[in-house]
Amino acid sequence: MSSPQPHRYAVLAVVLTSVLMSVMDGIVVGIALPTITTAFGTTVSISQWTITAYLLILTALLLVFGRLSERTGKPALFIAGLALFTLSSLACGLSRSIEVLIGFRVLQAVGGAMTFSISGAILYAAFPPQERGRAMGFLGSTVAVGSILGPVLGGFLVDSLGWPFIFFINVPIGAVLIAAAIPLLGRAEPRPVPARMDWVGAAFLGASLIALTLCLGAAAHGESPVVVTAVGVFSVLCGTGFVLWEQRAREPLLDLGIFRNKAFTRPLIGMMLAFVASFMLNIAGPFYFQGVMRYTPSQVGLVFLVVPVVTVIASPVSGWLFDKRYWKHYGRLGMAVVALCLLGLGWMAIRIDFAPMIPLFVVFGLGSALFQSPNSTEIMNAFPREKAAIASSITATVRNLGMTVGTSVGTLLISAQLAGEGASVGILQTSGPLLARVLGVTILASGAVAVAASLAL
Repeated sequence: MSSPQPHRYAVLAVVLTSVLMSVMDGIVVGIALPTITTAFGTTVSISQWTITAYLLILTALLLVFGRLSERTGKPALFIAGLALFTLSSLACGLSRSIEVLIGFRVLQAVGGAMTFSISGAILYAAFPPQERGRAMGFLGSTVAVGSILGPVLGGFLVDSLGWPFIFFINVPIGAVLIAAAIPLLGRAEPRPVPARMDWVGAAFLGASLIALTLCLGAAAHGESPVVVTAVGVFSVLCGTGFVLWEQRAREPLLDLGIFRNKAFTRPLIGMMLAFVASFMLNIAGPFYFQGVMRYTPSQVGLVFLVVPVVTVIASPVSGWLFDKRYWKHYGRLGMAVVALCLLGLGWMAIRIDFAPMIPLFVVFGLGSALFQSPNSTEIMNAFPREKAAIASSITATVRNLGMTVGTSVGTLLISAQLAGEGASVGILQTSGPLLARVLGVTILASGAVAVAASLAL
């Protein structure tokens, strides 16, 4: 992995497909949740752990496996992660109790973290400098595509074949990926003498991230303020413990000094805020088109395919442009375009003016593509090549946190507005003009977050 790979586009295909599976499996279960709840005769409060446990474990372990890959080598960890993800997917589909299903979802998340954490590092090593922007653009757009395609594919599989097939579909794909990855990535990777693993730091960080995710989820779902505060305080205490420990550890899990590097920190903050803004839209948009425009779920899915389709097409072009003609403001320009589109979408949502929305979605996808490729490459370029794995895992962790925060903030904002208006019925039963105003304000808020992302770059 120390020189550009002759079969780098085959490596790209393997890595992107594994990332797509990992991202989609964090989302696809949401569509099947009512069916799973009924099939096992359980409650939503229990069955929702099939989603929550996956996201919690995935987020908490990304940085740990990024560091661990420096001991095992990236190819070995990636292939092992693919194998664990594939086998646990099979076990999820065969589960005969909700407890067993949740347990195998945890294992599935471990496998997902093993591959997802170092995907960027593998691509960074496989491609020469003049092609890295294009490769990183593909990686960023794949995450976006997975977040949108998850509900669409999940609905089709549940309706056509049954809920186990949202897991079974991973098995043949995973088997093909393993067979391809072994010859492509399986050779020994030259690396320095392995460093010790900082398990104390990993425990502090994992506990802090898990508690933070639980705190955001509890707040979004209207849990008691006492519970939200207690979990939030625990997260802060663990985070403080992590910082204090890392400052004295001989071989820390994370060298906190890297955050003094503005070339790394600024695009990282911008990326997190970009995902916060995007997932606020992902929460508000479907409710708008279904509750205000009276679209069917399948029609809503088609509307929300516009952005990822445009992004997938435009990202390689954006990456090629970044590789051929370097300019440090590509990311800022792309995020400014996204911000303007979100502000326009919010305003049109309040006015219930559908006609300009699809063109805005198209331009949104173009702006997203212009942002993702350069921004991801700038993050990876900020550190020496031998530190690519830890940079990749930090990026993946922050990206997941952005998704979680965006989902929670969007939900909180919608709930607070409806409560302030005295709406006592379900969100889809709320009157059209009121719902349009509430969701439009939420989309406007996502635009404000995107403005902040542009300014952070």
